Amino acid sequence: MKVLEGRSALVTGGSRGIGAAIATELARRGADVVVNYSASAQAADDVVRSIEEFGGRAWPLQADISEPESCTRLVETTVAQLGSLDILVNNAGITRDGLLVRMSDDDWRSVIDTNLGGAFAMTRAAAKVMMKARSGSIINIASVIGLVGNAGQANYAAAKAGLIGFTKSVARELAPRSVRVNAIAPGFIETEMTATLSEPVRSAALGQIAMKEFGTPEDVAAAVAFFASDEARYITGQVLAVDGGMTFV
Repeated sequence: MKVLEGRSALVTGGSRGIGAAIATELARRGADVVVNYSASAQAADDVVRSIEEFGGRAWPLQADISEPESCTRLVETTVAQLGSLDILVNNAGITRDGLLVRMSDDDWRSVIDTNLGGAFAMTRAAAKVMMKARSGSIINIASVIGLVGNAGQANYAAAKAGLIGFTKSVARELAPRSVRVNAIAPGFIETEMTATLSEPVRSAALGQIAMKEFGTPEDVAAAVAFFASDEARYITGQVLAVDGGMTFV
Protein backbone atom coordinates (compact mmCIF):
# COMPACT_ATOMS: atom_id res chain seq x y z
CA MET A 1 0.00 0.00 0.00
CA LYS A 2 1.55 3.32 -1.14
CA VAL A 3 0.70 5.29 2.02
CA LEU A 4 3.77 7.51 1.53
CA GLU A 5 3.23 8.29 -2.14
CA GLY A 6 4.14 11.88 -2.93
CA ARG A 7 6.43 12.17 0.10
CA SER A 8 10.19 12.72 0.00
CA ALA A 9 12.51 11.04 2.50
CA LEU A 10 16.15 11.29 3.51
CA VAL A 11 17.80 8.39 5.34
CA THR A 12 21.26 8.96 6.78
CA GLY A 13 23.49 5.92 6.84
CA GLY A 14 21.14 4.34 4.33
CA SER A 15 23.62 2.20 2.44
CA ARG A 16 23.62 -0.90 4.65
CA GLY A 17 22.01 -2.74 7.54
CA ILE A 18 19.09 -1.05 9.26
CA GLY A 19 19.46 2.09 7.14
CA ALA A 20 19.18 0.15 3.88
CA ALA A 21 16.07 -1.65 5.14
CA ILE A 22 14.52 1.69 6.14
CA ALA A 23 15.24 3.30 2.78
CA THR A 24 13.82 0.27 0.98
CA GLU A 25 10.64 0.14 3.07
CA LEU A 26 9.92 3.85 2.69
CA ALA A 27 10.34 3.51 -1.08
CA ARG A 28 8.16 0.40 -1.12
CA ARG A 29 5.42 2.47 0.52
CA GLY A 30 5.71 5.13 -2.17
CA ALA A 31 8.21 7.70 -0.92
CA ASP A 32 11.01 9.14 -3.05
CA VAL A 33 14.15 8.38 -1.04
CA VAL A 34 17.63 9.86 -0.79
CA VAL A 35 20.07 7.21 0.41
CA ASN A 36 22.88 8.95 2.27
CA TYR A 37 26.24 7.28 2.64
CA SER A 38 29.61 8.32 4.04
CA ALA A 39 32.19 6.14 2.30
CA SER A 40 30.72 3.25 0.32
CA ALA A 41 29.24 4.56 -2.93
CA GLN A 42 28.89 1.01 -4.22
CA ALA A 43 26.74 -0.05 -1.26
CA ALA A 44 24.49 2.98 -1.71
CA ASP A 45 24.19 2.29 -5.43
CA ASP A 46 23.19 -1.30 -4.65
CA VAL A 47 20.37 -0.09 -2.38
CA VAL A 48 19.19 2.38 -5.01
CA ARG A 49 19.28 -0.32 -7.69
CA SER A 50 17.23 -2.73 -5.56
CA ILE A 51 14.64 -0.01 -4.97
CA GLU A 52 14.43 0.78 -8.67
CA GLU A 53 13.92 -2.90 -9.44
CA PHE A 54 10.48 -2.86 -7.79
CA GLY A 55 9.55 0.50 -9.31
CA GLY A 56 10.65 2.78 -6.48
CA ARG A 57 12.58 6.02 -6.81
CA ALA A 58 15.85 6.61 -4.97
CA TRP A 59 19.08 8.59 -5.26
CA PRO A 60 22.43 8.17 -3.48
CA LEU A 61 24.03 11.23 -1.86
CA GLN A 62 27.38 11.29 -0.06
CA ALA A 63 27.87 13.29 3.15
CA ASP A 64 29.76 12.88 6.41
CA ILE A 65 27.09 13.71 8.97
CA SER A 66 29.67 14.32 11.69
CA GLU A 67 30.38 17.60 9.88
CA PRO A 68 27.60 20.23 10.32
CA GLU A 69 28.33 21.90 6.97
CA SER A 70 27.89 18.55 5.19
CA CYS A 71 24.54 18.06 6.89
CA THR A 72 23.31 21.45 5.70
CA ARG A 73 24.41 20.70 2.14
CA LEU A 74 22.79 17.27 2.27
CA VAL A 75 19.42 18.73 3.20
CA GLU A 76 19.71 21.53 0.65
CA THR A 77 20.63 19.07 -2.12
CA THR A 78 17.77 16.77 -1.17
CA VAL A 79 15.24 19.61 -1.32
CA ALA A 80 16.68 20.80 -4.65
CA GLN A 81 16.47 17.29 -6.09
CA LEU A 82 13.10 16.19 -4.71
CA GLY A 83 11.36 19.53 -4.27
CA SER A 84 10.67 19.02 -0.57
CA LEU A 85 11.67 17.08 2.52
CA ASP A 86 8.83 15.36 4.32
CA ILE A 87 10.62 12.58 6.22
CA LEU A 88 14.05 12.61 7.86
CA VAL A 89 15.47 9.44 9.39
CA ASN A 90 18.58 10.04 11.51
CA ASN A 91 20.05 6.56 11.33
CA ALA A 92 23.78 7.03 10.72
CA GLY A 93 25.97 5.98 13.60
CA ILE A 94 29.29 4.43 14.57
CA THR A 95 30.74 2.47 17.48
CA ARG A 96 34.14 2.79 19.13
CA ASP A 97 33.77 0.36 22.01
CA GLY A 98 36.13 0.16 24.95
CA LEU A 99 36.18 0.24 28.73
CA LEU A 100 35.91 3.74 30.19
CA VAL A 101 39.41 3.84 31.72
CA ARG A 102 40.94 2.89 28.37
CA MET A 103 38.69 4.97 26.11
CA SER A 104 40.55 7.67 24.21
CA ASP A 105 39.30 11.22 23.78
CA ASP A 106 39.08 10.59 20.04
CA ASP A 107 36.87 7.50 20.53
CA TRP A 108 34.58 9.47 22.81
CA ARG A 109 34.32 12.50 20.55
CA SER A 110 33.90 10.61 17.28
CA VAL A 111 30.88 8.68 18.58
CA ILE A 112 29.27 11.74 20.17
CA ASP A 113 29.94 13.90 17.09
CA THR A 114 28.48 11.34 14.68
CA ASN A 115 25.65 9.70 16.61
CA LEU A 116 24.38 12.77 18.47
CA GLY A 117 25.98 15.76 16.78
CA GLY A 118 25.04 14.47 13.35
CA ALA A 119 21.40 14.07 14.33
CA PHE A 120 21.43 17.59 15.76
CA ALA A 121 22.87 19.15 12.60
CA MET A 122 20.58 17.16 10.30
CA THR A 123 17.49 18.00 12.34
CA ARG A 124 18.40 21.68 12.56
CA ALA A 125 18.70 21.89 8.77
CA ALA A 126 15.59 19.82 8.07
CA ALA A 127 13.47 21.62 10.67
CA LYS A 128 13.78 24.90 8.78
CA VAL A 129 12.28 23.27 5.69
CA MET A 130 9.57 21.38 7.55
CA MET A 131 8.52 24.30 9.75
CA LYS A 132 8.02 26.44 6.67
CA ALA A 133 5.89 23.69 5.12
CA ARG A 134 4.10 23.13 8.44
CA SER A 135 4.47 19.42 7.93
CA GLY A 136 7.05 16.70 8.45
CA SER A 137 8.18 13.66 10.39
CA ILE A 138 11.62 13.20 11.93
CA ILE A 139 12.55 9.74 13.20
CA ASN A 140 15.71 9.26 15.25
CA ILE A 141 17.23 5.79 15.50
CA ALA A 142 18.37 5.50 19.11
CA SER A 143 19.11 2.18 20.86
CA VAL A 144 18.10 0.17 23.89
CA ILE A 145 21.69 0.85 25.02
CA GLY A 146 20.58 4.44 25.52
CA LEU A 147 17.87 3.17 27.86
CA VAL A 148 19.78 0.61 29.93
CA GLY A 149 23.49 1.22 29.25
CA ASN A 150 26.16 -1.35 28.42
CA ALA A 151 29.65 -2.00 29.75
CA GLY A 152 32.27 -0.97 27.23
CA GLN A 153 29.94 1.42 25.41
CA ALA A 154 29.88 4.55 27.57
CA ASN A 155 30.29 6.76 24.50
CA TYR A 156 27.60 4.98 22.48
CA ALA A 157 25.18 4.87 25.43
CA ALA A 158 25.70 8.55 26.14
CA ALA A 159 25.06 9.46 22.51
CA LYS A 160 21.91 7.35 22.24
CA ALA A 161 20.54 8.50 25.61
CA GLY A 162 21.23 12.06 24.49
CA LEU A 163 19.37 11.37 21.26
CA ILE A 164 16.30 10.33 23.25
CA GLY A 165 16.37 13.56 25.27
CA PHE A 166 16.98 15.50 22.08
CA THR A 167 13.94 13.84 20.48
CA LYS A 168 11.63 14.86 23.30
CA SER A 169 12.89 18.44 23.43
CA VAL A 170 12.70 19.03 19.68
CA ALA A 171 9.26 17.40 19.56
CA ARG A 172 8.02 20.09 21.94
CA GLU A 173 9.60 22.86 19.86
CA LEU A 174 8.29 21.71 16.50
CA ALA A 175 4.81 20.46 17.43
CA PRO A 176 3.17 23.89 17.00
CA ARG A 177 4.32 23.78 13.34
CA SER A 178 2.88 20.27 12.84
CA VAL A 179 6.30 18.62 12.64
CA ARG A 180 6.48 15.35 14.54
CA VAL A 181 9.67 13.98 16.13
CA ASN A 182 9.92 10.43 17.46
CA ALA A 183 12.62 7.89 18.23
CA ILE A 184 13.02 4.16 17.80
CA ALA A 185 15.26 2.16 20.11
CA PRO A 186 16.25 -1.11 18.43
CA GLY A 187 17.45 -4.01 20.52
CA PHE A 188 19.54 -6.88 19.14
CA ILE A 189 19.00 -6.75 15.38
CA GLU A 190 20.54 -9.23 12.93
CA THR A 191 23.09 -7.12 11.01
CA GLU A 192 26.73 -7.34 9.98
CA MET A 193 27.64 -6.15 13.47
CA THR A 194 25.73 -8.84 15.36
CA ALA A 195 26.92 -11.52 12.93
CA THR A 196 30.41 -11.24 14.41
CA LEU A 197 29.27 -11.96 17.98
CA SER A 198 30.57 -15.15 19.56
CA GLU A 199 28.10 -17.89 20.41
CA PRO A 200 28.35 -17.29 24.20
CA VAL A 201 27.61 -13.59 23.67
CA ARG A 202 24.67 -14.37 21.37
CA SER A 203 23.27 -16.85 23.91
CA ALA A 204 23.58 -14.33 26.73
CA ALA A 205 21.83 -11.70 24.62
CA LEU A 206 18.97 -14.04 23.75
CA GLY A 207 18.55 -14.76 27.44
CA GLN A 208 17.62 -11.10 27.98
CA ILE A 209 14.95 -11.06 25.26
CA ALA A 210 11.42 -12.14 26.15
CA MET A 211 10.71 -13.37 22.61
CA LYS A 212 13.98 -15.36 22.54
CA GLU A 213 14.98 -14.21 19.06
CA PHE A 214 16.87 -11.36 17.46
CA GLY A 215 14.99 -8.83 15.36
CA THR A 216 15.58 -8.01 11.72
CA PRO A 217 16.32 -4.68 10.01
CA GLU A 218 12.86 -4.99 8.46
CA ASP A 219 11.29 -4.93 11.95
CA VAL A 220 12.87 -1.54 12.57
CA ALA A 221 11.98 -0.33 9.07
CA ALA A 222 8.30 -1.13 9.62
CA ALA A 223 8.28 0.98 12.79
CA VAL A 224 9.94 3.86 10.95
CA ALA A 225 7.37 3.65 8.16
CA PHE A 226 4.58 3.84 10.73
CA PHE A 227 6.02 6.97 12.37
CA ALA A 228 6.49 8.52 8.92
CA SER A 229 2.87 7.92 7.90
CA ASP A 230 -0.35 9.77 8.63
CA GLU A 231 -1.35 6.84 10.82
CA ALA A 232 0.98 8.36 13.42
CA ARG A 233 -0.23 11.93 12.90
CA TYR A 234 -1.07 12.37 16.61
CA ILE A 235 2.14 10.84 17.95
CA THR A 236 5.20 12.91 18.80
CA GLY A 237 7.97 12.88 21.39
CA GLN A 238 7.74 9.11 21.82
CA VAL A 239 10.38 6.38 22.04
CA LEU A 240 9.41 2.97 20.65
CA ALA A 241 11.63 0.05 21.67
CA VAL A 242 11.80 -2.55 18.90
CA ASP A 243 13.54 -5.13 21.04
CA GLY A 244 11.45 -8.29 21.39
CA GLY A 245 10.69 -7.48 25.01
CA MET A 246 14.25 -6.83 26.16
CA THR A 247 13.59 -3.64 28.11
CA PHE A 248 9.95 -3.61 29.16
CA VAL A 249 9.21 -3.39 32.89
